[in-house]
Amino acid sequence: MNNQEIVQKLWNLCNVLRDDGITYQQYVTELTYLLFLKMMKEQGTEAVISEGYRWDDLLKQEGTDLKKYYQRLLLELGNSGNVLLQQIYSDASTSIGEPKNLEKIIKSIDALDWYNAKEEGLGNLYEGLLEKNANEQKSGAGQYFTPRVLIDVMVELVAPQIGERCNDPAAGTFGFMIAADRYLKNKTDDYFNLDPKEAEFQKKEAFTGMELVKDTHRLALMNALLHNMEGRLEHGDSLSTNGDWLKSFDVILTNPPFGTKKGGERATRDLTYETSNKQLNFLQVIYNALKDNGQARAAVVLPDNVLFEGGVGAQIRRDLMNKCNLHTILRLPTGIFYAQGVKTNVLFFTRGQTDQNNTKELWVYDLRTNMHSFGKRNPLIHTHFDGFIKAYNAKERSKVEDERWNVFSREEIGKKDDSLDIGLIADESLSSYANLPDPIETAEEAIAKLQQAMDLLNEVVAELRALEAQEVVK
Repeated sequence: MNNQEIVQKLWNLCNVLRDDGITYQQYVTELTYLLFLKMMKEQGTEAVISEGYRWDDLLKQEGTDLKKYYQRLLLELGNSGNVLLQQIYSDASTSIGEPKNLEKIIKSIDALDWYNAKEEGLGNLYEGLLEKNANEQKSGAGQYFTPRVLIDVMVELVAPQIGERCNDPAAGTFGFMIAADRYLKNKTDDYFNLDPKEAEFQKKEAFTGMELVKDTHRLALMNALLHNMEGRLEHGDSLSTNGDWLKSFDVILTNPPFGTKKGGERATRDLTYETSNKQLNFLQVIYNALKDNGQARAAVVLPDNVLFEGGVGAQIRRDLMNKCNLHTILRLPTGIFYAQGVKTNVLFFTRGQTDQNNTKELWVYDLRTNMHSFGKRNPLIHTHFDGFIKAYNAKERSKVEDERWNVFSREEIGKKDDSLDIGLIADESLSSYANLPDPIETAEEAIAKLQQAMDLLNEVVAELRALEAQEVVK
């Protein structure tokens, strides 16, 4: 039995819990509590767990005694002296009301083919579960789960190196950092023969992150653990003073959450430009957290409104282009995230050695116009990015013959209030205003405002869904 089959079996167990009113998100959290115990046994690392509260102890219990014991176990592990156990089981409680359902899940987990699971990698198995959860719209998880193929493309193009400090300030389930670690292991000859200092750095310092949502942070910790990664992974708000440690990174890869802060609240960190737009605040945090050595770089997923929002938005884009070489924007196709109506992009930039005039020209690739509609039945795959990757890596970008690939000078961008809503192919179905001819400038403005209103509405809907999902989890 391979990992994909094991994931499907674990996922099907959720059907057992339907009568208990368990959501998919609650189920994955519940599975995390149980899988941690089982995987500690499989890895021979149960010593961190107090005797009497390990997997085999759980297996011995039945009926109502099992339910009572399981509740004690969660409380015990949440109060453990071990930091990792504390974080995984902090405020843990079970949502499973029927003892026989809990017993069935425990015994089903124990009966799975764990030998083959270990051969394929327990981390890969857990990632499969997280992906399954994200693809299930009822869970509300897809809003923070970036498609793995997009993560892999971003990592491939940013190309982290051994010894570099990588970070995700909106870590989600830690997918970007795990992909970066996997990339280095695949690309580095004799990776597992690094000298002890390098190996220790890669395991404990190279990959870090911060995540706001407690249950998501719990999943991220489990994900990192199963991939043998022990870098700093904080629970907290990167836009608050808790995120002051986010600085001096070589690489940042992230997909910040959509929407605005609750009640129009501003970030509490000391940022140059104040706004309630979370993405604009994250953007400031990101480019200011890069080392100013001319080599530190980032790839960030951001919605369209970041590209054209006026006022403070224009000031932040100007600051970005001064401090960094914003060399590439990828206009992503629609339908690849849970919040279906949100149009997104990937910004690629490198921090300069000075804080002025680092962006000279910007290349934009349109992977949105005249693309198929993506979703469960037509997923995004790596070959969809072939044209973009070829253009991105070209030694002479100007020689690339691709109608989707266009360049704009800093002067051209400045004439449009530093709007980056550019580079979309003119097409009858095009809803963006950027490529309309100049004579109908008033129509451009009207369409821009309409587009902005639609994007903001979609963000509000996405945030309401997220809040609803969080309330259900609570």
